[in-house]
Parts: sequence; structure tokens; C-alpha cells
Amino acid sequence: MAILKFRIYWEEDESVYRDVVIKHTQSFQELHDIILKCFEFDNKHHATFYRSNDNWQHGREITLEKYDKVYKAEPLIMSEALIGSEVREPNQKFIYLYDFHKNWTFKVELINVNKEENHKLNYPQCIRSEGFGPSQYGTKGLINEKLAEIEEKYDLNTAVMADGYGEEGDAEEGDEDVEENSTEEI
Repeated sequence: MAILKFRIYWEEDESVYRDVVIKHTQSFQELHDIILKCFEFDNKHHATFYRSNDNWQHGREITLEKYDKVYKAEPLIMSEALIGSEVREPNQKFIYLYDFHKNWTFKVELINVNKEENHKLNYPQCIRSEGFGPSQYGTKGLINEKLAEIEEKYDLNTAVMADGYGEEGDAEEGDEDVEENSTEEI
């Protein structure tokens, strides 16, 4: 049985990606579900895959369900389309579009094929996560917590910060006289 390893890049920042392993006999529905899980998105919106080429052009559509729109060719349905049947090249690419209003776009690229199944894994599985993924509905809670910790640790919300900063050596009027007098006495 072939195990396919895909790298899923967030289109807006290719340093943010997830590596997913999936059996070639599993469906695009299962790939859709694991992508959402890896990027911590809910499963409430429309989605579609497009078979793609090296130039990331949209090819045959593999959709969650048939939507009320005009198709160039009849789309495949994710729950019926097996991943292995749509892999045509050793570095096969797909474009994954989630939530047609927000247009979350991910590039999905086959990066490895392994003949041996790891019996310790439940497929599909996210095996690597790089970078902070996009937040589906605004700032992620984890980031908010980290920012709150930093604010608390460094007391960033104090009135001192609101007063502004001066440059080193800048002194308010009258301060220079005090400094000069104090050094003269020594």
C-alpha cells in the first residue's frame, strides 16, 4: 500500500506549512478533514480541490459537493474520489480552497511516496507543523495568551509608557543645572 506525503502550504506565507501522510486508497474528503484539523479550522464552509500543475493553475475540480455554479467539466466529489486515482505525477500538486467567502487557499504538493505503512499511525495524520498558521476568525487564542503574558511580564500597559520616551542625553529644562551642581560638589 502506498503512503503519500503531502506538504500543505498556506498560499500567503510558504514558510507556514503542514506535512500530512495519507494512504493512496483514502478519499479527498479525508484529506480535506486532516487539512482543516492541521490548521485548526472548523468544518462549516464549502471547499474544493483543483488538480494543478507546476505553475499552480486550476485543473479538474474535486469538490465537497456539487455547488450551484457553472463548471467547465463535471467535478469529482471528494467523498468518492480516491487520492491515488488523481495522482498523475511524482510531484503532483493540488490547490485547496476553503470558505469561498474568505478564500483560504492552500497549495498541496506531493513530496514523498513510501511503500511501507507505519502501523503506529492512524491515517491520515499530520506529522509536521511549521509556522503559525492563519487564524480562521481573527487572532488565535494561543497568540492572545502569549501577548497577555508579555504585557504582564514587562508591564507594557503602565502610565509610564503613555508619557513617552526621551532619547538618551535628553534632559528636561532645569535638569542640566541639577546635574552640573551635583558634580561640582563632589
